[in-house]
Amino acid sequence: MEINPDQLTPSERYKVLIGCIVPRPIALVSTRSTQGVDNVAPFSFFAGVGSDPMMLLFCPANTATGGEKDSLRNAKPVSEGGTGEFVVNVVCEQMARRMAAAAEPLAPEDSEFDLTGLTRAPCRVVGCMRVAESPVSFECRCVNVVRTNPGVPSGGNIVIGRVVRVWVRDGLMNERLHTDPAGLDAIGRMGGLGYCRTRERFELPMGRAALEG
Repeated sequence: MEINPDQLTPSERYKVLIGCIVPRPIALVSTRSTQGVDNVAPFSFFAGVGSDPMMLLFCPANTATGGEKDSLRNAKPVSEGGTGEFVVNVVCEQMARRMAAAAEPLAPEDSEFDLTGLTRAPCRVVGCMRVAESPVSFECRCVNVVRTNPGVPSGGNIVIGRVVRVWVRDGLMNERLHTDPAGLDAIGRMGGLGYCRTRERFELPMGRAALEG
């Protein structure tokens, strides 16, 4: 099969992306509006960017009418009308149902924290809340927003943030900053409504050595 993306509808392109780019880590992003409302929502278009400085990104798509989702509206720089701050909370299996529930479309004045029962926890540097149930949370200041198709339904947005503080559950990371994957118990996103666990793991050496044995 050979596919020309230009001959697909946006929803068909989306199905190709989420069905083939798997598993995807999940960023449960918490923000606070300029009116002081706490928001939290999951995004599986999410990745680290670099370690010097420590930066990451998440990608909220435009709404069905081409507008900004609450997370983008809140996290975008102050110069664009946002707070310029957000927190990426890692999702473990114990949080799975509440994470999925946070995708419920609510009015901007309503909080997904209240809907899902997720617990607000104060941050050290940024003004929004982190999720207490998350094993790892990254406090971020927004550096830039790249808009791939502004004002168009399903258009993409890349929110790039600099990590200014990291919260790690006690006992999850050793003195060498190695994270225990079993303790993290992260889940990933597959296509459609599918998710996966990360309990089956294997190791490989890097480079040519991976071809031996």
